[in-house]
Amino acid sequence: MADHIISHEPATGAELWRGRIGDVGEAVERARAAAPAWAREPHTRRIELVRRFANQVRKQAEPFAELIARETGKPLWEARTEVDAVIAKVEISVKAYSERTGAKKLDSALQGHAGLRHKPHGVMAVLGPYNFPAHLPNGHIVPALIAGNAVVFKPSEKTPAVGHFLVQCFHAARIPADVIQCVTGGPREGKALVEHPGIDGVLFTGSARAGIAINRRLADNPGKIVALEMGGNNPLVVADTPLVDDAAALIVQSAFTTAGQRCTAARRLIVVDAMYDRLIPALTTLTKRLIVGEPFADPQPFMGPVIDNATADLLTESHEVLVSRGGKPIVPIIRLQPDRPFLSPALLDTTDLAERPDIELFGPLLQVIRVADLEQAITVANDTRYGLSAALIGGSPEEYDRFWAEIRAGIINWNRPTTGASSAAPFGGIGLSGNHRPAAYYAADYCAYPVASNAVEQPRSTLGIGLSDAEVAPPPGWRKTVRDT
Repeated sequence: MADHIISHEPATGAELWRGRIGDVGEAVERARAAAPAWAREPHTRRIELVRRFANQVRKQAEPFAELIARETGKPLWEARTEVDAVIAKVEISVKAYSERTGAKKLDSALQGHAGLRHKPHGVMAVLGPYNFPAHLPNGHIVPALIAGNAVVFKPSEKTPAVGHFLVQCFHAARIPADVIQCVTGGPREGKALVEHPGIDGVLFTGSARAGIAINRRLADNPGKIVALEMGGNNPLVVADTPLVDDAAALIVQSAFTTAGQRCTAARRLIVVDAMYDRLIPALTTLTKRLIVGEPFADPQPFMGPVIDNATADLLTESHEVLVSRGGKPIVPIIRLQPDRPFLSPALLDTTDLAERPDIELFGPLLQVIRVADLEQAITVANDTRYGLSAALIGGSPEEYDRFWAEIRAGIINWNRPTTGASSAAPFGGIGLSGNHRPAAYYAADYCAYPVASNAVEQPRSTLGIGLSDAEVAPPPGWRKTVRDT
């Protein structure tokens, strides 16, 4: 059994980083020992330290972005936006902590008070994905630390270098090393971390398959808080609009940013019949113009490779299966380099498929479905077990109101990409997309639990009912009963 994790650059295949597989048991033991002192720190002190962390990331912004670009394959311009999101997450989380889990006085009783405060759970396990290896786990870690939890973080085995860099920034900000730890490993270490009795909560971002496995493992342990942020088979509906080129640009942004490796990426483009013949030629032309290249190319590419060759193989095979079942390639998926995972963005008309697989194809493959009208579009859009993101392009305000009311998703946009979500809002979905514990602004909710209190300085109380004027005589034979027992 290998005792190291090795990370390779998707764009070149070169070894980027290697490190020893971590000891989950030791990490959890250290976190448990450190958690009480961290929880006792005033929350103002914890906030000060995470703000120092933001400053550390700001100082290291360019090398951090370069590392993200090299390890994920995403273009440098996009890696820079991820670093910006890491920094911004701190102030968003500070505000959310105060608003969502701050202390509250509930009344003004003359002889005491009732109040609401929140406590940290203890030690939280954070399992991160590879597509946003800094931003997404950071979205769990920062709120957990502010709330007073210790954190054991296992990055994706495909992006361990970014995970370690992120944690080093926390340590450089003087957050104790045992309070936030990075444990390198694969599925075995992830499973051990999830099931460890010293873990009080599991915060996961990744595939539905992995999230369901976590949920099953912890089904008989309701004492562990579990927040699952999973993927989607996201619909993008196009109704009538005269702005065809704008619609095409929104579709490309939704489907092909990050090489389609976003949980909110559009997977199904559902076009009403009146728009199909106007939209598809414009979308085809724009899709064929997209530059696919290595992260530091000049000019900068729109998208880089997918994460590895195995993922590229799966996507090309999925494309072939859909074609064999009746799918019609509009822009076929092409393996641009035989030994590297560069894929061209693909459009595939699956209107005539008798049965479309309800799966998340995590890459630049967009299925196009032609429908008669908005009513049928909504029906097709909802034909999925997922429910993360959906968007409507075109249509009237009344049609958007109907779309919003009838679509099953946690994010519903109008004339914006499916990938657009406000940092001041919750981020999550329903069905196979999550377990009703949304992240982003609502992450504070699962990082602490509420404690209601009634308190007075002196124990004062009387009984005003149910008392006799004298002592009540015991029933006959009560002493014998006591002796016999």
